[in-house]
Amino acid sequence: MNKNETITMAMRELDRLKVIQAVIDGTLKPGRAAERLGLTDRQVRRLVNRVRAEGPPGIVSKRRGQPSNHRLSPDIARMTLEIHGLYLSRETVRGIMADAGLWIPRKLRSVSVYQPRNRRHCVGELIQIDGSDHDCFEGRAKPCTLLVYIDDATSRLMHLHFTYSESTFSYYEATRRYIELHGKPQAFYSDQASVFRVNKKQATSGDGYTQFGRVLFELNIESICANSSQAKGRVERANLTLQDRLVKELRLNCIASMAEGNAYVLSFIEDFNRRFAKPPRNDWMPTDLFVTTKFSI
Repeated sequence: MNKNETITMAMRELDRLKVIQAVIDGTLKPGRAAERLGLTDRQVRRLVNRVRAEGPPGIVSKRRGQPSNHRLSPDIARMTLEIHGLYLSRETVRGIMADAGLWIPRKLRSVSVYQPRNRRHCVGELIQIDGSDHDCFEGRAKPCTLLVYIDDATSRLMHLHFTYSESTFSYYEATRRYIELHGKPQAFYSDQASVFRVNKKQATSGDGYTQFGRVLFELNIESICANSSQAKGRVERANLTLQDRLVKELRLNCIASMAEGNAYVLSFIEDFNRRFAKPPRNDWMPTDLFVTTKFSI
């Protein structure tokens, strides 16, 4: 061994070297060294012989810098990103997704500086709504918009609707279907898009409602516009989740149109809520939640 050679050791290896050196110097018996290091007598004798022959580098693992014997082949890792049904551990899949940029490790995520808003107590008390523009069909159909309705109290997906754009008439159609399925919510929580809010400061006529807002007023549904995207974080996070999970499910089921997608989302919502929805803090439901309401557009 060259005296000027630099040896890189982990703290655990450095501690192990001190114990093995004590055995070589005769100040510590191999049996006591084995107890201290959590090794067998045979392993301690093997380390002693290696240090005597190679010096301190003999304590360093020969596997350092070598690929793991249990590593996943690049071909299988590539298949994992495209094929459903492969049996791999959760951490293996997480690592593959992180390498592909599909998963951000928690330690690399930006620190939230916003105080999280407490959930509402009951199902239907507040429904967050938003539109997500995304190539959900991955080229099998034109890029579209997914309207998302999610319950604030439980993070339960209440309704999903594929449409051409985030327009007033799209929200008419989706909201009509929502009410047919679930009845009236007490309030919708949205962003400040022109569908929900009159953004022209110079507007001097009208009652201050947009066309969609006027419909909600007639239905006695409160419309709340968030001041920031972080304020409606549940639906924003749901958009990211759906752009990952739902897109993959559409691909696996060979769905290539908005009509097929709108028919499929019912089963997707049921499975998603079964796995990820949270129980409400209060099982009481608003009295008008399941009241059937008819309205004309």
